[in-house]
Amino acid sequence: MTVPSELETAANLATDSVTDSAADSAANTVSVTDSAPEATDLNTAEPDFVDHQSNDLVDNNLVDNNLVDEDDLPDDAEMSLFDHLEELRLRIFYALIAVVVGIIACFVFVNPIVQLLEIPAQGIKFLQLAPGEYFFVSLKVAGYSGLVVASPFVLYQIVQFVLPGLTRRERKLLAPVVFGSTILFVAGLVFAYYALIPAALNFFVSYGEGVVEQMWSIERYFEFVLLLLFSTGLAFQIPIIQLLLGALGIVNSQQMLGGWRFVVVGGAVLGAVLTPSTDPVTQSLLAGAVLALYFGGIGLVKLIGR
Repeated sequence: MTVPSELETAANLATDSVTDSAADSAANTVSVTDSAPEATDLNTAEPDFVDHQSNDLVDNNLVDNNLVDEDDLPDDAEMSLFDHLEELRLRIFYALIAVVVGIIACFVFVNPIVQLLEIPAQGIKFLQLAPGEYFFVSLKVAGYSGLVVASPFVLYQIVQFVLPGLTRRERKLLAPVVFGSTILFVAGLVFAYYALIPAALNFFVSYGEGVVEQMWSIERYFEFVLLLLFSTGLAFQIPIIQLLLGALGIVNSQQMLGGWRFVVVGGAVLGAVLTPSTDPVTQSLLAGAVLALYFGGIGLVKLIGR
């Protein structure tokens, strides 16, 4: 009786193991079946991912093409209004510091500058008609001279402020304009010093010769000289303005040449306005210089193909 019971126990154990393995196989089958849709979903989702990635690349290429096509700005950094105002404040502050330093430096050497400006008035005796008159004249001379000395640094600050907003085509004009404007301003100062001031002074001296003794107020003399110097330097900027207008396509050389009659009248009026004296010699010289500069500017515009 012991043997059959042991055989029955072994049979039951075998049956249980077969049942467990069958259950495990069924569970594995179910898990594989459940994971199949997930794999299918991944396979179907992969093309969408690839499509999005390719669309992003296309959009980036379009943006890059738009930047190249429509934007000539080398600097693509954007600044807010407050950033622009802050930069403008700093540029003005630096320029004012340069002007103050230039004025102080010129005030230290104001006596040689005054003597240099007195050379065109040879034979004229200058008088100080009020206490402290020469001191205020020295301040005025140092102020004008300091502006001239500091003007390169001030011009540099202006260029640095407007440079980010200029296109490549406009930047190509920047160096010639700055260099040409500086040269022409200095040429205007030289022309006024060696031509206009002596001509005006000779006219006034010869007109009153033998009637009045030539003794001039030093303040009035330097007002006349300084105003004539700087007005002539500004008048010599006419070719630069023409060059800019021609390069930007606003006016061509033929249109400039066609209005020569108005320019002749305008030159005479400009000569009368810019010269502090009323003598016809100085006005005629400045008007002639303005006309020569205007026609020279037409030649420059024609040289650049406009």
